[in-house]
Formats: sequence, C-alpha cells, structure tokens
Amino acid sequence: MKTEAKTKRANVDFLNGPIMKSMVVFAIPLFLSSIFQQLYNTMDTVIIGYTLGETALAAMGAAAAIYDLLIGFAFGIGNGLAIVTARSYGCGDQEKLKKSVAASIVIGVVVTIAITVLTRFILYPFLEVLNTPAEIIDQAYTYISTITLFIAVMFAYNLCAGILRAIGNSLMPLVFLIISSLLNIVLDLVFIIRLHMGIQGAAVATVLAQLVSVILCLIYIYNKAKILLPGRKHFVWDGYLYTEMTAQGMSMGFMSCIVNAGTAILQSGINDLGYLVIAGHTAARKLFQFIMMPFIAMSQTISTFVSQNRGADQPVRIRKAMKCGYLYGVAVSAVMTVLMWFGAPVMVRLLSGSSDSVVLGNGALYLRVVAPFLSILGILNCTRNALQAIGQKILPVLSSVIELIGKILFVWLLIPRFQYMAVIFCEPVIWCFMTLELVVSFWRDPFIRSGRRDAEASDSKA
Repeated sequence: MKTEAKTKRANVDFLNGPIMKSMVVFAIPLFLSSIFQQLYNTMDTVIIGYTLGETALAAMGAAAAIYDLLIGFAFGIGNGLAIVTARSYGCGDQEKLKKSVAASIVIGVVVTIAITVLTRFILYPFLEVLNTPAEIIDQAYTYISTITLFIAVMFAYNLCAGILRAIGNSLMPLVFLIISSLLNIVLDLVFIIRLHMGIQGAAVATVLAQLVSVILCLIYIYNKAKILLPGRKHFVWDGYLYTEMTAQGMSMGFMSCIVNAGTAILQSGINDLGYLVIAGHTAARKLFQFIMMPFIAMSQTISTFVSQNRGADQPVRIRKAMKCGYLYGVAVSAVMTVLMWFGAPVMVRLLSGSSDSVVLGNGALYLRVVAPFLSILGILNCTRNALQAIGQKILPVLSSVIELIGKILFVWLLIPRFQYMAVIFCEPVIWCFMTLELVVSFWRDPFIRSGRRDAEASDSKA
C-alpha cells in the first residue's frame, strides 16, 4: 500500500483539477528529458566535429535520415502501445492496464527482432540510393549499422518510459535519462579520443548509455510502480486487445516511418549539394532538435492527457487542453524566432566546430527561416497526437502521406533549381498543408464535438 501511495504521488492527475497547471507540471520533465535525449546525438556531433573533422560529421549527417527512419518506426510503435495503456489507466481498469503492458512486451519483442534482421540487408544499399558521397559512405554505414544492431535497447527504454508516462509519471524517466546522458558523454570521450574507435565509438557509447537507462527503469517499475507489472495470466492471448494495440502501434509506427522516409528522400536531395552543405545542414538540424524540445514536450503531454481523458470519457477537458496547447505553441514560437535571429550563427559555429562560411551561412539561414513556422508545427504535433490518443488511426497517417508527397515534389522539382533555399522552405510549406488537414479532422471528430455540446449544456444550466 505504501508503494502504491508513493507511486500515485509521483504521478500527475490529468483527470481532475486545473488543466494548464497539470500539463505544465507533466511537460517540464518531458522537456528536460528531450534535452538530455538529444545530448546523446549532440555530444557525438560536437566530439566528432572537433576531433574527426567535417568528413566524419557529414557521414553522421548522411546516416541520420536512415537512423530516424528505423528508430522512429520502433519508437512510434512504442508510443502507440503506451496510448492504449494510458486509456486503460484513465478508465480505472487495472487488469486491462496489466494486460496492455504484457501485450506491449510481446509486440515489442517481435518488432525489434524483425527490424534488427531486416537492417542487416538494407543499410548499405539504402545509403547508395540516397546518393551518399563516396568519401563518407563507409563511415556512415559503420555508424548506422552499429546503432541498429542494438535497436532492442532503444526500444526497451522507450517502452519503459512510455508506460510510466501513461500513468502520469514523467519525472522518473527524466532522472534515469540524465544519468545515462552523462555516462554517454564520458563514454564518447573514452571510445573516440582515448580508444580511437572513430565514428563507431560514438555509436557504441550511445547504445551502452541507453542500456543503463533501461536497467534503471526496470528496477524502478519493479520496486515502485507495481501497478504496471503483469503476471503470467496477463500474457494470455486476448484477440481484441492485441488487435487494438497492434493497430494503434502500427499506425504510429508507419506514420513515423512515412515521415522519416520523407526526411530520407529530402536528405538525398541535400546530399547532391556537396559535403559542406551537408555539414552545415547537419549542425542546423541538431540545433533545430533542441529548438523543438518545448513543442515535443507539449505534444507528448497532450498525448497522455487526451488518452487518459478519452478512457474516462471527458471530452470537455480534452477540448480545453487542446486550446491551452495551441496558445503555448504560439508563445514559445515567438521566443524562439527572436532567439534564432540573433544567435543562430554563433550556435552553428559552436556545434559544428567549423569556420567555413558555407557551413555557417547555410546553417544560420535555415534556423532563421524555419523559426517563425514553429507555431504551425506545434499545432500540427499537438493535433496529430490528440487524434491518435482518441483512437484515430488513419487520419494521422494521412498527414504523413501529405508530408512524404511534398518532400518528393521538392526533391524532384525545386531543389535542383533553387538549391539549398528549396531545402529550407520545404518543411515549413508542407507543415501548413498538414496542419489544415489535422485541425479540421480533429475538431470534426464526433467524440470531440460531443464535448462542445456538453460544455454548452453546462453553460446553459449555470
């Protein structure tokens, strides 16, 4: 009983009380988690850029599209499974909660085995399809093949952190991530500088550090969050539950896969522009990932909030939470726009370690142009996560198809003509079309529209 009480105190209550306060309290650890998560790759970028040079930096950038494609697919499935767990928690069904965790483990094992085997055959040909320059393709393959060989470790952390967040606990995954991120920095220095393992050392450091976070998560769940521990009986086949969870997981997995396939296609267009452009864009994208942290944190918060309240059948709270999320996105975008306008060149220089004017100029220009569009991207991510959380599986994927088609058109028609300027404007233009489709779909959903009727009825009674 004491353990259960402590667990509840660590959880944020999304089903009752002030909405904005609970969202901010939950989002802060997610924001910090995103920062430390990004440190894994950013420290690799900094150390590789300063010690191994621009060629190695470009190699990691060329591999990034494939990394995001494969890892994003596994993470998307994990997040989709966590949505069902959050709904079970929201409706107060502990048996279904445990069964959903058991099903997540089974589905996760199958998916990671399949991805691990598949990547052994497709990585190098994929790099060739993306027009990776000959001088960096071997290093790019070394990095990405090492990462994907241990994709089970990264999926395990995402699953453990996801089920903890599903019950409202975003704090403990942050604590474990901080520990593993600090360890990752130490291992980077050891493997790259002391042991001279080159770009492969960065990949090995990332995997080992993440393994530590998995172990810490498992220890915490076993000792402090026993509500999430399934027994043998919870692994018994439940056709409806497995179908629902597989559909939800695959929906998010394929959505992420389509998004990152578009990124890979865009990367092929960037690769044709030369390694200096690749290096500058790689540094800018790393900084962009940091800029996105506040938006990612809020969209993840929306996912858990909406999932729990969908399980509790509270559409009015969901509608209010979405409006809070939209206002938050606009405010943070304004701050980031000012910050990027004045600080982008210095940030690109510090991250890349380069003094080349092409690297610095392209990186800074990308950040300055994209920053004002972050408000649109924030609305896009919140709405897409909310649609998934209420059980929609096709409409979020449709938005990703729009993104994929848009990037194909840019690579085919515009980048050859307008070069890097087309790369810069590619995603902001596509975000506008995606957001329109998602916002209309969400607010026209029958469950969400029922919340408007409930709110109007409540106001008339008052």
